[in-house]
Amino acid sequence: MTAIKHALQRDIFTPNDERLLSIVNVCKAGKKKKNCFLCATVTTERPVQVNVVKVKKSDKGDFYKRQIAWALRDLAVVDAKDAIKENPEFDLHFEKIYKWVASSTAEKNAFISCIWKLNQRYLRKKIDFVNVSSQLLEESVPSGENQSVAGGDEETVDEYQELNAREEQDIEIMMEGCEYAISNAEAFAEKLSRELQVLDGANIQSIMASEKQVNILMKLLDEALKEVDQIELKLSSYEEMLQSVKEQMDQISESNHLIHLSNTNNVKLLSEIEFLVNHMDLAKGHIKALQEGDLASSRGIEACTNAADALLQCMNVALRPGHDMLYAVKQQQQRFGDLREQFARRLASHLNNVFVQQGHDQSSTLAQHSIELTLPNHHPFHRDLLRYAKLMEWLKSTDYGKYEGLTKNYMDYLSRLYEREIKDFFEVAKIKMTGTTKESKKFGLHGSSGKLTGSTSSLNKLSVQSSGSRRSQSSSLLDMGNMSASDLDVADRSKFDKIFEQVLSELEPLCLAEQDFISKFFKLQQHQNIPGTVTETEELDGGMLSRQYSSGVLPSISSEKDMIRQMMIKIFRCIEPELNNLIALGDKIDSFNSLYMLVKMSHHVWTAQNVDPASFLSTTLGNVLVTVKRNFDKCISNQIRQMEEVKISKKSKVGILPFVAEFEEFAGLAESIFKNAERRGDLDKAYIKLIRGVFVNVEKVANESQKTPRDVVMMENFHHIFATLSRLKISCLEAEKKEAKQKYTDHLQSYVIYSLGQPLEKLNHFFEGVEARVAQGIREEEVSYQLAFNKQELRKVIKEYPGKEVKKGLDNLYKKVDKHLCEEENLLQVVWHSMQDEFIRQYKHFEGLIARCYPGSGVTMEFTIQDILDYCSSIAQSH
Repeated sequence: MTAIKHALQRDIFTPNDERLLSIVNVCKAGKKKKNCFLCATVTTERPVQVNVVKVKKSDKGDFYKRQIAWALRDLAVVDAKDAIKENPEFDLHFEKIYKWVASSTAEKNAFISCIWKLNQRYLRKKIDFVNVSSQLLEESVPSGENQSVAGGDEETVDEYQELNAREEQDIEIMMEGCEYAISNAEAFAEKLSRELQVLDGANIQSIMASEKQVNILMKLLDEALKEVDQIELKLSSYEEMLQSVKEQMDQISESNHLIHLSNTNNVKLLSEIEFLVNHMDLAKGHIKALQEGDLASSRGIEACTNAADALLQCMNVALRPGHDMLYAVKQQQQRFGDLREQFARRLASHLNNVFVQQGHDQSSTLAQHSIELTLPNHHPFHRDLLRYAKLMEWLKSTDYGKYEGLTKNYMDYLSRLYEREIKDFFEVAKIKMTGTTKESKKFGLHGSSGKLTGSTSSLNKLSVQSSGSRRSQSSSLLDMGNMSASDLDVADRSKFDKIFEQVLSELEPLCLAEQDFISKFFKLQQHQNIPGTVTETEELDGGMLSRQYSSGVLPSISSEKDMIRQMMIKIFRCIEPELNNLIALGDKIDSFNSLYMLVKMSHHVWTAQNVDPASFLSTTLGNVLVTVKRNFDKCISNQIRQMEEVKISKKSKVGILPFVAEFEEFAGLAESIFKNAERRGDLDKAYIKLIRGVFVNVEKVANESQKTPRDVVMMENFHHIFATLSRLKISCLEAEKKEAKQKYTDHLQSYVIYSLGQPLEKLNHFFEGVEARVAQGIREEEVSYQLAFNKQELRKVIKEYPGKEVKKGLDNLYKKVDKHLCEEENLLQVVWHSMQDEFIRQYKHFEGLIARCYPGSGVTMEFTIQDILDYCSSIAQSH
């Protein structure tokens, strides 16, 4: 390192009039190891400039070059990274931060120490030395090779002192007075020494001559001390005189302090009394309103509300420390407590009477609503009770026990009232669904004393009606009018749909209005899910629908949101059972009603969940929707079971199977009901189950058929299915539609081939022998040389099938096909045309064989293709 230092001094810094004081070998942190040197230098000329110079070895040779220099006055921070552990890394903060890694910690410390000393001597500026050992900065004795240079420079600077202007002028005057001052310095110094001795002697003599004057000065000082003593005596006497005045002033000051303290206490006492009077004094008008206020009139309710709010403010005032120990305050608090208890008791009693009166008033209106399918309107009752909403809020905050009692009484009275109204409402709905009174008795309903009641047990005993019984019921009513069975079914279902929609439309606003009233009247918050309820989940259309159950007893309320829910469950506990009974009745009247109910119920559940997913209405309708979905699934299962139980007559032809026609009816009805419905997925799943059942059972019936050929049963029914699916355009059954078409086509072809058979039987046998010879390797043109297949044998076979015989055979075939096919599907002409095409295909095949195997023989059939077309056309027209 010493050799490098001397080389840098000689090659770089000496030409620039700089001295190198310290050096450290470094590389940049985090990058490839490219070493360089950081040098601390000072200029030899004054004023001294201190620099930090970066020197790097040249890429082209072994010499060093100066790369960049920073002035020490631009250095802001020196960060040594760690003051305790040895760490070669350090940062220098100039205009930006430079991060370095020294080759050794000793070199880094020596360099930082040199920087500190140069700053202390030349700059005296604020450079922050961060994470630098205090011992390193406090060292005064230079150590090491690098510091020796700096130390020598400091001693040189201490010995040298620059002459000021006056000293320079005096030296010049002295030198001008001596001619040899420049030529003979020793003689000049000797002369100056002699003159200095002369001056020293003169000074001593002057001091000795001034002794008398010193004695005179001492006498004057003694006289001054005496005067000082006299002045001190006078001051002591003055101090004694002022001491009495001080004592009197202290007494006056203490008296003023006591007066000020008394005034301060009086002001504070007045403030406390004013506070108590202003905040704990209840006006006489308020007291009278609380004791005697009229809770029946609007003005009286308003006065009681204002008085109750004033009482609550007085009772809730934040007393200052010590107030509760005052007897007057305790007495006033006791009085407030008595007023609160008295008014709370009076308010609770009045509201209980209002609840009871409401039950009697509403009962009087039930008669007129029992005729119409409408529920009584509770808005007037809610409007009257909402006048007490603020008083209920006051009661809730001051006496929760009475508030809870009022809540329970309200639920008891209203639950009985709503139970009567809702049961009568549902009885009207049931009667309107079943039609006449006679019909209603058939389904388990009866009237008693002009009041509608229902027998739930008789409903539960009824078995689900099958499609056949439903049709027999409809057909028995045809004599009553000119309507067809299908028209009657459509009318009944439309009527049921309207009644069911009316029921849901009446219940929905009733529940929402009551829930809104409970929230406002009892000051409860809405819109929160209910924890702690037993939940059962059931999968519907790929999602989960929760069914929540609750016991009739109100559990401990964990929040106001739960309280609304529990109150609604208690008040409307009869809605869900009545809806389930109505759904069961509709399903017993006509199992297809489950389609209407599923769509309507899904729509109302969707609407209720958009308003509040956790509301009583949403949960209740969701629970009922589970039942509707089960009935719908049961309807589909029943139809599939009926398909499997179908029995066909052995004496008559099959035709279109009943369950195929019923699927057409179901699909047409479902498409009209589920148009734009939310639960389309349920219907699509039902379609898949039904169509697969139809396919399987059509094939089963076809295999069991004895009167009608299997291909005819398959062809006619799959043609009907394909026509139905094509007309309805059900997107989820596109694959089944293609399958039905394929089955229809395959069985049509199979029936045509089977029925047509070989109308030219001997000719068929002859040409089968020809084809067998060709298959054995005999060339086609050589077949005519075979004895059994020569031209004479061919002519003999052809003569057996003149045109008249062919027409007779085709006529018999037409009659046979006509017996097999049913009239409603109208496939006779389609089948006959296919048979015509098949017969012509066989004819062309025979002609081709004659042309290839008997060329030039002139042998032809006794009839032509045109003859076949004429025969088929005349046969079809004659029948």
